[in-house]
Amino acid sequence: MKWIEVKVVFIFNDRQLAVDIISDLFYDLDLKGVVVEESQVEGFEDWDDHAVIPENDAIIGYLPDDNTLGKKCKTIEEGLARLEKKIGIQYRIFYGNVDEANWAESWKTYFHPEKITDRIVIKPTWRDYLQNEKEIVLEIDPGMAFGTGTHPTTRMCIALIEKYLNKSDTFLDVGTGSGILMIAAAKLGAGKILGTDNDAVAAETARKNLMHNQIPESAFAIINGDLVNGITQRFNLAAANLTTKAVSILLENIPKILLKDGIFICSGILLADKNKILDEIKHAGLRNIEILVDEDWISIASRRV
Repeated sequence: MKWIEVKVVFIFNDRQLAVDIISDLFYDLDLKGVVVEESQVEGFEDWDDHAVIPENDAIIGYLPDDNTLGKKCKTIEEGLARLEKKIGIQYRIFYGNVDEANWAESWKTYFHPEKITDRIVIKPTWRDYLQNEKEIVLEIDPGMAFGTGTHPTTRMCIALIEKYLNKSDTFLDVGTGSGILMIAAAKLGAGKILGTDNDAVAAETARKNLMHNQIPESAFAIINGDLVNGITQRFNLAAANLTTKAVSILLENIPKILLKDGIFICSGILLADKNKILDEIKHAGLRNIEILVDEDWISIASRRV
């Protein structure tokens, strides 16, 4: 498959806010992740459409070169125009062709081992890491699922799983992506583990990552499906690192798949949407028990009562 690299170069006084909201433009198109480049640039005054792209702050996403490409590019361009008008983000957008083999390698230089809690480390499969005896190492090759696990929303989600998951608990990961949350749950002692994803490529990537981490096939299952549609089993703990919109939809059905006193952990939510999601959690019959904040993102743990 051919892919299109979409590189959004930007200048804004709050870099992290710009990273988050530009990334959301890609996430809304169901991309599993983006590459973030960091540097400095003075301005766009001397740039033209044929300029060599300088090293500077940028968000890079990869879109499949298929019949949806034009519509997706237009959505990103319109979203960037709104951000420029609303809050003053300066930007330029560049497109490039890349084949699947080069796409798979192009972003690996940005991904290194990272300690995300006191004892959990995320390590790409192609990097070396000297593990101490107290650490739990999650090895990931995101592949086409493209979720490295080091974004603030994933870090917070794993921290809450580490805190609230009990040994032998049943665990559900909604929108599993690269399988990072399933691997974390398994290594923290979960019993039966189930993951769902509406992307068949992501589901297969998750399966490969679980196997690479020596999680036995008898301990997990992955369903290619939308959110929790068709799931009848109930779980001790369910996690969803998605978007505000997806979490809102999911909350309508979460009580049906949680055991009594079961925990629901949701992440991928912008701080600005905090009150909206808390209201929906309450309406779903769940009780909020903890909120984590990292930069402009929040993760919430709630309990079915």
